[in-house]
Amino acid sequence: MTKMNRRGFLASSAGLVIGLSLPIAARAQSGAAAALSGGATGDASFAPNAFVRVAPDDTVTVMIKHIEFGQGPYTGLSTLVAEEMDADWSQMRAEAAPANNALYKNLAFGLQGTGGSTAMANSYMQMRKAGAAARAMLVAAAAADWGVDASEITVSKGVVRHGDKTASFGALANAAAQLTPPEDPPVKTADQFVLIGTDLPKLDTAAKTNGTATFTMDLYRDGMQTVTVAHPPNFGGTVASFDAAEALKLPGVSAVQQIPQGIAVYAASTYAAIKGRNALRIDWDDSNAETRSSDEIYAAFSEIAAEGGKDAELIGNGATGIDGAAQIIEAEFRFPYLAHAPMEPLDGVIELREDGVEVWMGSQFPALDLPAVAGVLGLDASAVTVNVMLAGGSFGRRAQDTAHFAAELAEVAKAGGPGTYKLVWTREDDLAGGYYRPLTVHRMRAGLAEDGTLLGWEDVIANQSIMAGGPMAQMMQDGMDPTAYEGATKMPYDLRHARIGWAQVDSPVSVLWWRSVGHSHTGYATEVFLDMVLEAQGKDPVQGRLELMKPEAGRDRAALEKVAQMAGWDGTKVRDGKGYGVALHESFETYVAQIAEVEDRGGMPHVTRVWCAVDCGVAVNPNVIRAQMEGGIGFGIGSVLFDEITLAPGGTVMQSNFDTYRMLRIHEMPDVMVEIIASDADPTGVGEPGLPPIGPAIANAWRALSGTNVTTLPFAKAGV
Repeated sequence: MTKMNRRGFLASSAGLVIGLSLPIAARAQSGAAAALSGGATGDASFAPNAFVRVAPDDTVTVMIKHIEFGQGPYTGLSTLVAEEMDADWSQMRAEAAPANNALYKNLAFGLQGTGGSTAMANSYMQMRKAGAAARAMLVAAAAADWGVDASEITVSKGVVRHGDKTASFGALANAAAQLTPPEDPPVKTADQFVLIGTDLPKLDTAAKTNGTATFTMDLYRDGMQTVTVAHPPNFGGTVASFDAAEALKLPGVSAVQQIPQGIAVYAASTYAAIKGRNALRIDWDDSNAETRSSDEIYAAFSEIAAEGGKDAELIGNGATGIDGAAQIIEAEFRFPYLAHAPMEPLDGVIELREDGVEVWMGSQFPALDLPAVAGVLGLDASAVTVNVMLAGGSFGRRAQDTAHFAAELAEVAKAGGPGTYKLVWTREDDLAGGYYRPLTVHRMRAGLAEDGTLLGWEDVIANQSIMAGGPMAQMMQDGMDPTAYEGATKMPYDLRHARIGWAQVDSPVSVLWWRSVGHSHTGYATEVFLDMVLEAQGKDPVQGRLELMKPEAGRDRAALEKVAQMAGWDGTKVRDGKGYGVALHESFETYVAQIAEVEDRGGMPHVTRVWCAVDCGVAVNPNVIRAQMEGGIGFGIGSVLFDEITLAPGGTVMQSNFDTYRMLRIHEMPDVMVEIIASDADPTGVGEPGLPPIGPAIANAWRALSGTNVTTLPFAKAGV
């Protein structure tokens, strides 16, 4: 999605959903099902709107419209409700909202889904209003019972009070449930916050730690069969013919069916399904498949980038001043396909019954997955229920605009007939199955005058479009996909004369959003190249950036100044055998600056310390923000040092598991110091913005230490 669509909130507000209630059939994840059913007493819970439930036992359950896969919406969005209700944190619970686009759409892009680091930003006022409405109704119920004016009543830590009279939320729930919710209740001012801005413990930590949390992989239904699918080894390949005779002889294998995605094996267990799949004999038709190697694709992309592409951004005279400059700086940056490799691979459970279909899966876009299931099975959407489960990571993998996994799950049920099926992708399926971050080439040039003045800047980017060919294609303008080059445009620096070009290149390899999307490569290319330019100008990396900053880039400037202060930056790029590098990047309206400290271990950079300054607006839960910065940094370090998906000659994927797709290991994680810049701006995303600056910060530190400029990632492939 473009920034405009990610951030351009729709006209919808909390007031539009007040009074709408959630179907009682919704599934609970946190064990607080009493909030929906009325608890042990059998009394109806107080449900003032689609988001808040108050049970007679005083628990407050918040229905979370964004999937929880570790990034913290259960905690963050519950904090907003608790703040406005004046609840005690110990009484808060969180539940996954079911697929219901009318009630739970993401206000940033108009459908129920999680992505683009929008969960907090689009929900900030909506959830606060939901909490404020619940509080107002509880207070009104108490006022009526006590015969006092509502303005005289106070609420603190879940206790409603007037003089010596007190009542808990649960005691007032039945009476409050009879009242009409206010349409636009007032919310607190920042100086009244009690919970927002404090380090509250995450609501889902205990369940995930003690094993009571239920992920899709944990789910077993009576009579359920496990299914694996043999997919084409080449992207774009199809089944020519197959022989299932040997597979059907194996114990536990019950059926083999061809579906549009490949050959599905049905069995009594995951082990039997995998063994059965291994026994299949399949002839593949690769006439329309990708058969080039990664090296061949790089060469083709490089040639296309050299042609200049279409204008994505023109500033001043563009790149016209480069050719006649006294000094020309050039670099070609190459970024490989990257897998998401979440800890829990794709999986889902589907139950096909006479009265309809029920699905359990870590659905990141329920608004797309539900109609996909309905379409495959020829059902009305009202006959399909999608229960959103906790998911063991995503990093963009479950954000499928084509709903390809939900469709495959439905095809499994369609071919199998009435019954219950669990579709499991193995780690090997996931890593070889595509939907990668696009392979990308940046061809960059800059021209300097004799006095070092920057005369021109050019960045031409060649890659596949994530949006083209799918439902998101309607968001492209004039054939341009802004997610392909976001971060290379609208930079905070006054480049005076610059041109950003984009060339769309097609391939059968399926691509998808990857953590921070285009920013994951544009942040690296722009900040490493800028360091090269500043070095040629004889300027300090921090001071040079500050001097180049646009007047309106105040938040960028503050983040850079803060991280320099944190690290004690004095212009020394090498000290005591360690190199130091800086990078700054804004993504998803969050401003992050980082300084990395690296040392040479066996010819590879080892990151020992990272300083990180972040401005994400109001810090709802600083603990979650710090955790997301640390997680993004760790994920980013692994991606630039080790990670790549490589197509061998012939087009097959060479990586299959974590032995060949190398992830950062715990002993390689640096010490990370995070400081959150105080802000009264509306909160913005933190799930992705910690990643883009870490790669260039490492590269800039490594160049200072070793003299090696890494422009082909990962570092390991570059022979570093």
